[in-house]
Amino acid sequence: MSVCPCGSRRTYDECCGPFHGGGAAPTAEALMRSRYSAFARGLAPYLLSTWHPRTRPGELELDPGITWRALQIVDTVDGGPGDDSGIVEFRAVARTAGGERHVQHERSTFSRVGGRWVYVDGGSGPLLR
Repeated sequence: MSVCPCGSRRTYDECCGPFHGGGAAPTAEALMRSRYSAFARGLAPYLLSTWHPRTRPGELELDPGITWRALQIVDTVDGGPGDDSGIVEFRAVARTAGGERHVQHERSTFSRVGGRWVYVDGGSGPLLR
């Protein structure tokens, strides 16, 4: 069994795999971790399906030359099972095909739409409902 890319130290099947298979993430952080794992596994359809409808791009092309190496959750504000919004600050480390190191540092906003967590945007501005 493979270790989940999100850094939880659990197997993929007991961590992000169920969300990628259609299950609902219980918290904003769990959704953030599952989205990171989707980037690492090249699951563009999952990323689009977990994006807020008002901020979601029409299409998403993932760069196959980027290898996602590590995820660090820096901070969370709200985003629990009883919340309707939340913020997750993270750092994601990647390597390009040319070997360059890249760090994506983002303070992402999340909202609950139709009972499911969705990614709104990479800023901590007003949350969409």
